[in-house]
Amino acid sequence: MTKTQPNWLRATFGSYIGFVLAIAAMIVLFGSLSEYFLTTSTFTTIANDIPAIAVMAVGMTFVLIIAGIDLSVGSVMALAGATIGIAMTQWGWSLLPAMFLAMLVGVGCGFLTGMVSVAWRLPTFIVSLGMLEIARGGAYIATNSRTQYIGGAIDWLSAPLLGGISPAFMLAFLIVIAGQLLLTRTVLGRYMIGIGTNEEAMRLAGIDPRPIKVLVFALTGALAGLAGVFQTSRLEAADPNTGAGIELQVIAAVVIGGTSLMGGRGSVVNTFFGVLIISLLEAGLAQIGASDPAKRIVTGCVIIAAVVLDGYRSRQARRA
Repeated sequence: MTKTQPNWLRATFGSYIGFVLAIAAMIVLFGSLSEYFLTTSTFTTIANDIPAIAVMAVGMTFVLIIAGIDLSVGSVMALAGATIGIAMTQWGWSLLPAMFLAMLVGVGCGFLTGMVSVAWRLPTFIVSLGMLEIARGGAYIATNSRTQYIGGAIDWLSAPLLGGISPAFMLAFLIVIAGQLLLTRTVLGRYMIGIGTNEEAMRLAGIDPRPIKVLVFALTGALAGLAGVFQTSRLEAADPNTGAGIELQVIAAVVIGGTSLMGGRGSVVNTFFGVLIISLLEAGLAQIGASDPAKRIVTGCVIIAAVVLDGYRSRQARRA
C-alpha cells in the first residue's frame, strides 16, 4: 500500500462518517421532538419514498461532475410516467416492456438535451430549461391532462416486502452502487471527472468530450425515466403533474452530498447520503408540525449551507 492510499481511505471514510453523524443527529433531534418519529413505520416510509429521487440524483451527480446541469429531470419523470400509463392502460402492455419504453423516452429527452447543448455550445441550464417545458407539455398531451389509473399491475414495485422495504428501494440502492463503481472504477468515470476538471486539457490529450457529455445526459434521462416508473408505481397512477419542482430537491441532495457545482468532483454514495438527509429533514419537519413555508425555509438554509461548504472546500483544494 502506498503512502497516498491511507490518506485517500481516511478522506473517503471521513466523509462517510460525517454524513452518518449528521443523520444520527437529525434522528436524535426529531426523535426528541416527536414521539412518533423513532418508529419502524417512519423509517420504512422514508425508505420507500426515496427511490425516484435517489435514481435521479445519481444521474444529476454525473451531470454536475461534467460541469453541467439538468433542470428537466422532473418533467422527464412525468413524461415517462405518462408513457407507462398509456402503454399499460390503453395498449395493454405488461410492466417490463412498458418500463423499457418509459426509460427509452427518458433516454431520448436526455440525448436531445445533450446533443443540442454540445452541437451549438449552449449552456446546459438553458437547454434543459427548454426540455423541462417540452417534456411537461408532452406529459399533458399524452394523458390529455388526466391521471391514468393503473392499480395492481404496477403497485407491487413499491409495495413493502421483507422488513418493510420495497423492490423499488432495493433496485435504487443497486443503482447507487453501480453508479459509484462506474464513476470510480471505469474509464468513462475518469473521463467525466476530467471533463469537469479541465475540458480543454481533455481535448489536448486527444479525447473528444462531446460524445461523453451527450452520453451522460442520455444516461441521466434514462434514470429519470426509471424514476417515472417508481413514482407511477407508488401512486398506482400516471399523473402528468407529478415531479413539479422535484429537480430542485434532486440538485439539493447532490450538492449536500458534496458534488461540486463547478464540476470535477463528486460521489454517488455521498449523493445517496444527501438524499437521506433531505428525506429525513422533510419527514421530521412534517412530524413536528412545521408549516410548508417553514419547511421550505429550513430546506433552503440547508442548501445554502451546503453550497457555502462546497465553496470553502474548493478554495482549500486550490490552496493545497
